[in-house]
Amino acid sequence: MAATSSSDFQTSSGLERDNEQALDIEVLKDAAKRALINALNSVNGAKTLVLDPALSGPLGLVTEVALLKHHGVDKMFWLEPGPLTSTTTNVIYLCRPLIKYVKIIADQIKTHSKESVKYRYTLFLVPRTSTLVSRILEEEGVLGDVTVSSYNLQFIPIAEDVVSLENDNAFKELWVDGDETVIYNSALALDVLQKTYGQFPRIIGKGDYASKLATLLTKPLPEQSSASADSITPPAPFDSLIILDRHVDMITPLLTQLTYQGLVDELIGIKNSQVELPLSLLNPPSAPNPANVGTSPSSTSAAITPVTNEKTKKHLLSAATDPLFAELQDLNFSSVGKRLSRIAHRLDEDYKARLQAKTVAQLRDFVGKLGGLQTEHQALRLHTGLSEMLVPHTRTNLFSKSLEIQQNLLASYETSAQINAIEDMIAQGADMQTVARLLCLASITTGGIKTRALENVKKEFLQAYGYHLLPFLLSLSAPPLSILLQNPLPTSTPPSVAANKLPFAAVRKSLRLLIDDNAEALEELENDISFVYSGYAPISVRLVQCVAQKSGKASVDDVDGKGKAPASKKLFAHAIVGWKGFEDVLSTIPGKTFDIVQKVPAGSGSSAPSTSSLLRPHEQRTTTVVFFLGGCTYTEIAALRWVSRQNRGRKFLIATTGIVSGASLMKSIASDGQRGISSLPQPTNTGYFFIHFNAPMPPRTGSKATSDKPPKKTKSSGGGGRKKLSAFNKFMQSEMARLKESEPDMPHQERFKLATANWKTSKENPRAAA
Repeated sequence: MAATSSSDFQTSSGLERDNEQALDIEVLKDAAKRALINALNSVNGAKTLVLDPALSGPLGLVTEVALLKHHGVDKMFWLEPGPLTSTTTNVIYLCRPLIKYVKIIADQIKTHSKESVKYRYTLFLVPRTSTLVSRILEEEGVLGDVTVSSYNLQFIPIAEDVVSLENDNAFKELWVDGDETVIYNSALALDVLQKTYGQFPRIIGKGDYASKLATLLTKPLPEQSSASADSITPPAPFDSLIILDRHVDMITPLLTQLTYQGLVDELIGIKNSQVELPLSLLNPPSAPNPANVGTSPSSTSAAITPVTNEKTKKHLLSAATDPLFAELQDLNFSSVGKRLSRIAHRLDEDYKARLQAKTVAQLRDFVGKLGGLQTEHQALRLHTGLSEMLVPHTRTNLFSKSLEIQQNLLASYETSAQINAIEDMIAQGADMQTVARLLCLASITTGGIKTRALENVKKEFLQAYGYHLLPFLLSLSAPPLSILLQNPLPTSTPPSVAANKLPFAAVRKSLRLLIDDNAEALEELENDISFVYSGYAPISVRLVQCVAQKSGKASVDDVDGKGKAPASKKLFAHAIVGWKGFEDVLSTIPGKTFDIVQKVPAGSGSSAPSTSSLLRPHEQRTTTVVFFLGGCTYTEIAALRWVSRQNRGRKFLIATTGIVSGASLMKSIASDGQRGISSLPQPTNTGYFFIHFNAPMPPRTGSKATSDKPPKKTKSSGGGGRKKLSAFNKFMQSEMARLKESEPDMPHQERFKLATANWKTSKENPRAAA
């Protein structure tokens, strides 16, 4: 259907956006800005700000450089090793309480002391002070030279219904490092929400770490200032807090996101709501001519040149400042082209209206609309160009193969063949993070990969991407993460690992995660959260539906029985009563299940009756907070917005420790392994399969070293020897050795890609010979 304006568009779910008033979360941003100003003003005079690089993005969402300069910041430096030269007497360090940063600060202070340079040092830790930091400063002998305080940066609004702690490493800290600090920091941030908008009457959730967080929220926490000094009477008070442990649904972040915003994050990368784009997209044409506006997206981007080595600039993707992005962000990418074409056609018609203007009044009306049309035209040009950047990636063989493997694994279709397909992707030079995601997805959906197949694919993984990633593979397999497991598990495996295995087939059926490939089901796809993954519904959002929509689906009272109900006839959301009716489903999903009812203090909130309190109980507007401990994806946000539109009277406030994707999770885990072995000598590659890493390996169950039983004989070798090499293996062995001799300076990964390319035209390749 044709859209007449950007405000009355139809979403991919077939439902219209409603205009119900939501919580004003801008007060959180104002509070963060005010706290930063107070911190800077606590140091009198001009000051030099030394900033943790990881905090620059979050701070950019709450303040701007001009404000810092207005409050005395003379110069800014990144907090990194090396000498610090300051032109001011006051030096302010602003960082997270990490040991590496404290060591750098101590070294810089000691260097200044040796040079007899006098400075006044102030250290602001985000989000709170740490005893460990004070102890390290004391051991370094500089504690007396530094004033240690805190900058309480907590939830930052990144959309009108999303707040984030912007902690990129929360998942790794919890499930790889075993550091539970983020749980306590999350409790403090959620406590500020309660003090600002009112208490959570009910705390519901799933997951072991989520249960620890819920327990903390029921206990007295340190006194903190709320986001606003004035009492706030929210238009839609909290009715519950739903806490979801990221480990409860590890499948969702491992899949490729297929919404517009999710795909931008996958293929280009969104960091702190910002994306790096070529200048040709961001700079408007020098002399735009309204008469030349085409009727299709391609015509609006004719001036866009292919992006090769063009300079880039960060651009804030915000629905608040870009109404067109608000329309596109949650759409399945397959629908984006049609939407852009429709908007381009409407803009063309609006520009042609000037030709029909005959009177002065009509011309004046058109001139009044011209500014808005030009702004919308620039936004259309931006998103058309951005879509054109994504399309080539989505049409590559590796991208299509990755999606095919994901869909087959979710449907449990020929799972052994999918492992072979992943091995083929390694040989074709696929990105390391993509391969790791597929391997973990295969392990979770099948209950573990067969031992021999897993050993083979691990060997090829290390050969292709480097042995420095061995700690990365070990982290994926080790508890409590345990998302890359063999089947059957070794007898030495801790019982907790087996208990945390997800019975995916049973959960898929009970929560109806997969939409069948038939005409009736595909019609339903447009009216279900599964549109975000083109047929697969995230487990996390299905669990929210179990709480917020009793059926776990759209309201059963829809007018046509297909999930389509006009906004005017949408029913009011029912009261949240916990997990009732879904106990059997939850018992099959690993992790603790909890439902805590809190006593709301009498006299809390405003003494004056709110508008919502005058309504009938079943028509009161409420807000449900959904908190993702460990991060959430843009597709989950899109799916929750779809759920929010199904009923009147309930809004969702999505809170998270940070925005994640499969790539970001793999990168954070892998980077830790790279740092940990940077001092070790790198292995020498002399062949393809006959390479042995000399580092100690965990003992295999049933081997001669750990068992008195003789090894089982196999059909292929009669004694459990090495399996016969294929023609491809033999070619790669000799070709890698040849390239190493002829191109000794070529990186191993580039050498591997060249070898696989040569295989395609080699005489030893049966397909090439045919």
